[in-house]
Amino acid sequence: MIPKIYLLVPALLLVFLLQCSSSVTAPQEKKEIELNKKALQVIEANNRFGWKLFRSLTEAETDQNVFISPLSISLALGMALNGAAGETRQAMETTLELSGLSQKAINQYYRQIIDFLLERDPQVILNIANSIWYRQELTVKQTFIDLNQRYFDALVKGVDFSAPTTVNQINQWVKEQTRGKISRGIDRIKPEDVMFLINAIYFKGTWTTQFNPKLTREKPFSLPDGGKTTCQMMQLSDKLPYLETDDFQMVELPYGDKHFSALVILPRPGKSPGELINRLNAETLQEWVEQLQLREGTLELPKFELRYGKTLNQVLSKLGMAVAFRPGEADFSQMYEGPEKLYLSLVNHGTYVKVDEEGTEAAAVTSISISITSIGPQKPFYMRVDRPFLFLIREKDSGALLFMGQIVEPKWPEN
Repeated sequence: MIPKIYLLVPALLLVFLLQCSSSVTAPQEKKEIELNKKALQVIEANNRFGWKLFRSLTEAETDQNVFISPLSISLALGMALNGAAGETRQAMETTLELSGLSQKAINQYYRQIIDFLLERDPQVILNIANSIWYRQELTVKQTFIDLNQRYFDALVKGVDFSAPTTVNQINQWVKEQTRGKISRGIDRIKPEDVMFLINAIYFKGTWTTQFNPKLTREKPFSLPDGGKTTCQMMQLSDKLPYLETDDFQMVELPYGDKHFSALVILPRPGKSPGELINRLNAETLQEWVEQLQLREGTLELPKFELRYGKTLNQVLSKLGMAVAFRPGEADFSQMYEGPEKLYLSLVNHGTYVKVDEEGTEAAAVTSISISITSIGPQKPFYMRVDRPFLFLIREKDSGALLFMGQIVEPKWPEN
């Protein structure tokens, strides 16, 4: 009987895939890039943010698969941070665990982390891409563009938001950056939308020691509600980094030349993934990893493929950055040279993961919709009613129409 790993396996896989993860795939010749102490602190901060976010999501979805990319979300919000000021910036920095660092330092550390992850393992395919798409008539501050191009390698394009092809153009970019695993970054462009900030990540790694497909068998799997289903269970016998306690078993599965790895944490019978998640944070996980020891053993792991999508407005607000979503209160004055105020109207996150005998393929997209409190100054209109027209009288509060008329020849009585 296989105990429940319904939620924890997919989520923890990505934590390690992307903790160890611009828009270019990893090169074939390995380069050693060292992270300085401050950059390591930013990675730790990103991990703390990831655990906060993951815990909030799983608390609300205890019986559902949850699979996120904290790195993708952090990078997209990091781009938005370059346009934030005042209370909005402070709230976002607190949520992202980046308080106390200057804008320049945050950007430099993001740049260093991206370069480090990208160059880490030539045997792993890795792509991290960022883009900014804005309404072409919007006056975007050049400093905002320059910072995101320099530190995030962001593609920046002013496009016609009224054109029906623009949604397809943006989604085509998403599809290309995720190797077709995620085909949509946005669903539509609303009249108040003026900008989209998008991060896309693609990862593909083969196990250092692969599972033998001939050993894969259909076996039972326990569900959170106590029911049963079946899964394709893989089997691997090898010497692997392993830890067991009274509460769980944990094994590490390396990819490529072992710079990237997955962790599988299995709660003991009678314990739920949620109980472990409530205990877990970046520091606790590191303590557990440090206790791993090479041991001979056999691992049975289900093959799985899943997609996950979530709108993050509510959970990010709960974590401390609600002001960024409030029209009229959010301060993104470093992003736009105009009298109106911008705000985050939508933060969407989508992921894909496939785990089989060969390895793991995963992708993530985070899209941030930036909207305006009003569309901005309009040109004075000119209207000459010199042809047949309609004339209506209605009650405003209820909308009830009292009179309706078609006027084809407006006559005025002669005295």
